[in-house]
Amino acid sequence: MSDSVNTPDIPRPAPGGEHHPGESVRRTRAKGEPRFPDGPKADPAGSHFERRIRSFQPRRSRVTAGQADALQRLWSTWGLDIDGHDVDLAELFGNAGPVVLEIGFGMGEATARMAAADRDTNILAVDVHTPGQGNLLNLAEQQGLSNIRVANGDAIILLREMLSPDSLDGLRVYFPDPWPKKRHHKRRLIQPEFLSLAATRLKPGAVVHCATDWEPYAEQMLDVLSAHPDFENTQADGGFAPRPAFRPLTRFEGQGLEKGHVVNDLLFRRVQHRVQHRDH
Repeated sequence: MSDSVNTPDIPRPAPGGEHHPGESVRRTRAKGEPRFPDGPKADPAGSHFERRIRSFQPRRSRVTAGQADALQRLWSTWGLDIDGHDVDLAELFGNAGPVVLEIGFGMGEATARMAAADRDTNILAVDVHTPGQGNLLNLAEQQGLSNIRVANGDAIILLREMLSPDSLDGLRVYFPDPWPKKRHHKRRLIQPEFLSLAATRLKPGAVVHCATDWEPYAEQMLDVLSAHPDFENTQADGGFAPRPAFRPLTRFEGQGLEKGHVVNDLLFRRVQHRVQHRDH
């Protein structure tokens, strides 16, 4: 997961009107000029006014010319700014197929591979990393992946303000920021409050799939998910799950495994809604 906020400049062609693939270049913007006039907004929900502990850490990152081009051309069709307004998922994707929410997708390679392998499932991929947004849009266009939409902003606002109850068929959180220091553990995304919110948007039977290479965080995820009344472990022994075939092994993950890192997957199912009994 790449939970990050950045303020890149708009790339422009190199001197002579040409640019090389992957090249990152700068120009000076006038004060108040948007970075991507037809692309994602810098702060779509004005979310910096919220007094809430964030699970993502701001950082700057450059955008290549190709990524900027994708953001400019494709955002109006395949992009969604998380601005707090209701969103109709069937209208957003142009079909009534199942929708899986992915929070944090890095550069989008794994997301694109999952979308290509299951074109009947729509993926709403959320991140705040502008280069990754542009890269995933590029991959979607190149591979004709019309089942991907890229959302820009805070996933909490998307869940809380914009999605309808029982509108999601799955939730994926792969390699979120582990916030390893003890004083920062409260910033970790997988917490009881987050799960309670997510449960309101997940259909009964929908699967929450988490993966992390940070073992202390994996243990916390297992404890929190196991204790939550709205979820049940898909593993009979109550432990971690084998990596399912549909989750691609990324290059970063492969390098970690070669170094002896342990990657843990967790697969928990949204239980049926509890019936509220009245006293007569």
